[in-house]
Amino acid sequence: RDKWSKKMDFLLSVIGFAVDLGNVWRFPYICYQNGGGAFLIPYTLMAVFGGVPLFYMELALGQFHRTGAIPIWKRICPIFKGIGFAICIIGLYVSFYYNTIIAWALYYFYSSFSGTLPWASCDNPWNTPDCTNYFGRSNVTWTNFSRSPAEEFYTRKVLEIHKSRGLYDIGGIHWQLLLCLFLIFAIVYFSLWKGVKTSGKAGDEVWTHVPTQPPSLCHGVSMPWVPGGTSQPHPSPKDPLPCPFSCCFSHQVWVDAAAQIFFSLGPGFGVLLALASYNPFHNNCYRDALITSAVNCLTSFLSGFVIF
Repeated sequence: RDKWSKKMDFLLSVIGFAVDLGNVWRFPYICYQNGGGAFLIPYTLMAVFGGVPLFYMELALGQFHRTGAIPIWKRICPIFKGIGFAICIIGLYVSFYYNTIIAWALYYFYSSFSGTLPWASCDNPWNTPDCTNYFGRSNVTWTNFSRSPAEEFYTRKVLEIHKSRGLYDIGGIHWQLLLCLFLIFAIVYFSLWKGVKTSGKAGDEVWTHVPTQPPSLCHGVSMPWVPGGTSQPHPSPKDPLPCPFSCCFSHQVWVDAAAQIFFSLGPGFGVLLALASYNPFHNNCYRDALITSAVNCLTSFLSGFVIF
């Protein structure tokens, strides 16, 4: 079986898998919904006692057996070989919606090259009379029917929901989005078509958004309108990370913490088994698990500050 050309290729590939959209958009929302800073307590405990052990176990199994998700369960116990097929089916479903979200991001990236951002004003052909630019006027009346230009760009331009009447009439194909989705699947394919030779190089690019978060955080807290920023000597009562520790006694908070850490680290998808199977037999996968988990949690924590 092939091996990684260097240790850093493996680490960056695992970090690129663990640090994903769940860290950037899901964790800040879950954290804000469950008490802000107090949510970090159950999140950290679930990571230490749940996420990291499973993460380490999957790396160790893949490195020891040096095989993929399907044959490894046949080696462990033949009656469990169906688990490998179930893992592949789940991964197929997950790839559908993950790549769709990335296709939306690619479409936004393409649209941002216009002279004025199309989601910043209500002067576009797809906008409705209910479109209200909250930041573009000094006096704005906001009603229950008002829609921001960003919301209408997403629903009426990107998704074109208004052209669908329901599940029985979903409308035509949005060719721009279809092209973006095709490009994303093509990038994924060519990143994996030669195994670790190409996936290792792709891992160098996947995690590049991690170093961009500290500068974004410094820029965000220095802006004069940010609650608790450097221009405000006292914390705002609407601080995005309050600490009502009473939330820690709610079982739903612990359920959300467990769901977030498992959703973020990604044990059970078979990816860690496959990536670790290309390691040398005596590789220190315990250290790799700790490094990856620490980077994952730190990225989630920074994303909470950057976004809010």
